Amino acid sequence: MLCQFTDPQGHPTLKDYIDIPGVYSVGRLDYDSEGLLFLTDDSRLNHLLSEPKFKQPKTYWAQVEGKPDRTALIKLEKGVTIAGRQTLPAKVRLLPDEPKVWARTKPIRFRKNVPTAWLEIVICEGMNRQVRKMTAAVGHPCLRLVRVAIGPLKLGGLKPGEYAFIDKPRLN
Repeated sequence: MLCQFTDPQGHPTLKDYIDIPGVYSVGRLDYDSEGLLFLTDDSRLNHLLSEPKFKQPKTYWAQVEGKPDRTALIKLEKGVTIAGRQTLPAKVRLLPDEPKVWARTKPIRFRKNVPTAWLEIVICEGMNRQVRKMTAAVGHPCLRLVRVAIGPLKLGGLKPGEYAFIDKPRLN
């Protein structure tokens, strides 16, 4: 679905799942990404969580083609150039096991002779399709991308289409 409440082209949107007036998403997920989407009616909180100058970390699990070696991980950590712009340093680690996530409704591209690996990537900015472009830049295209945290907010056990009301988070 699209991370907005209307779409003139008729794609599924947030309004198909959430009937709460006056809320807006903090940041967005691209159409092919999954995971945590935080909605709020507090414009100041939205600004603090989404504005890059406040450097709120966003944590993703990325399933990539191949198994990145140490060199690729270091490049991701130092930042890579995307469309002529250097990304800020990121925290990156190779996950030892496939994370426990829900089955995808739209399957990922699968090639029997190409292994995959899962990375945890924490960024503090939000360029368009940034994590996907970063992993591609080091030779490991992203097959599946799941956002699991925005600042102190964590996805936890929520599944697609589920939501929870929370108290206003404390930000660093």
